[in-house]
Amino acid sequence: MDRSAIFDKVKEYILMQLPVDASKVTEDARMIEDLGADSANLMMLIMDLETEFDTQVEDEALGTIKTVGDIVDYISSRL
Repeated sequence: MDRSAIFDKVKEYILMQLPVDASKVTEDARMIEDLGADSANLMMLIMDLETEFDTQVEDEALGTIKTVGDIVDYISSRL
């Protein structure tokens, strides 16, 4: 799966979790500051993405994920 396809799927899940306009979901968008996610939103999103991409997000990685692009990078590195 290429990076663009991963981004599209991540964006889809973000839009299901958060009440934000689709145009705001860019790779540079910060999950908390720009998209209004809280810790519960982030945990649900991570769990959904783990299932979707059949991968495990390590606990240490959670602290480094700040933007949508960080999520896409992490998933890309695991596939």
